[in-house]
Amino acid sequence: MSQTKTALRLQAKEARSLLSSSQISILSRIIGRRLLDLVNGFETIMVYVSKVSEVETRDLINGLNRRGVRVVVPIIERETCSLRLSYLPDPSVLVPSTFNVPEPLSHELPARPEDVQVVIIPMLAFDAEGNRLGYGAGYYDRFLYQHPHLTKIGVAFSCQEVESIPVDNNDVKMDYIVTEKGVIHCNGKEAPP
Repeated sequence: MSQTKTALRLQAKEARSLLSSSQISILSRIIGRRLLDLVNGFETIMVYVSKVSEVETRDLINGLNRRGVRVVVPIIERETCSLRLSYLPDPSVLVPSTFNVPEPLSHELPARPEDVQVVIIPMLAFDAEGNRLGYGAGYYDRFLYQHPHLTKIGVAFSCQEVESIPVDNNDVKMDYIVTEKGVIHCNGKEAPP
């Protein structure tokens, strides 16, 4: 199964690599607007901070902060293969860190997972059933498994969709998937308030 996942990761990376930086910016703005609509009404939202070639989240983070939403971002802890959380009222403090992911190092404002209502997650590949492939280290799956109360929103470009992703016991399904083409409702969940 891991060989299939490896092949799907390569396929999705290749599809995403065909997008120009201007296409990524345009599609990211569309996705960001869809996300702002979808999460309207929530008070504390965890958002990944994008690195090069991912759906860009800086505008989304700024938009949420302007609305008065408490934005939380993950900090990767390689030693424990886990995520630590920090509030992010000011995105200008972000600096590239582990795996080149921007993090608020030396400006952390610790956040508790119990206070987060929604988590917006990057996806390398996904299928219409809500299954997601990340980069393979399992940081998000472990975090989501430990905190099942979270509404899970996966984010990717539509070119990263695959027919089917093989699922392991430790894989966690998304409740929603957002691309530039629309919102996929997974797990039969109703739209948030």
